[in-house]
Amino acid sequence: MTQQQPTPEAPQVTVRGEGRLEVDPELARIGVSVRARGTDRSTVLAALTSRNAEAIALVKSYGEAVAKLETGALSVSPEPARHGRGERVRGYQGWVHLSAELTDFTALGELTTRLADLEWTRVDGPWWALRPDSPAYAEARRQAVREAVRRAREYAEALGSSLVALLELSDTGLGQGGGHAPMGGARMAFAAEAVDAPAPMELEPQRQTVTAEVAARFTMAPPPL
Repeated sequence: MTQQQPTPEAPQVTVRGEGRLEVDPELARIGVSVRARGTDRSTVLAALTSRNAEAIALVKSYGEAVAKLETGALSVSPEPARHGRGERVRGYQGWVHLSAELTDFTALGELTTRLADLEWTRVDGPWWALRPDSPAYAEARRQAVREAVRRAREYAEALGSSLVALLELSDTGLGQGGGHAPMGGARMAFAAEAVDAPAPMELEPQRQTVTAEVAARFTMAPPPL
């Protein structure tokens, strides 16, 4: 398609419009790692299987508050002896990584605390996010388009002219920030056994920044220069 060239009778103005929103998160993701180690392979596998099942059952007990639960990676490996020759094994270790996605933040603090209280279990997160189809993305795009039209109209009015037609509109970027990076999450180390159940941890959702950017090209009426 041949791009229309500006002429004195049909001058053009090209602008950029930006949209930016601060919204509450819709999802919270946590990572759960359960581990086991010992000198006997069968014992380690049995312990790992039991702890993994316990963690999964606990997450599933929160019902509809959990939108997604997945097993990510599994590892079981021997630990070679530090001294001596040959293939001597001094023990075995194994771990399973789970990831869970929650939509009900009222259950998040209690669940993460109870998971961290399990034996040889680590919890990472939460990482806050929006749903892929969140209306916040569409609103940011609408903001960007309105901003582009406003800027173009201001340029035209500064010349004593007005906009005539839209020639081109392109999406130059849409992004999300604020708590999305994995390093932004908290980490709870391997839990020790406790006599009493710990109090639920208070977690404050982190606001998400959604941005959109468009480039727009308009024709104007010839200005009275």
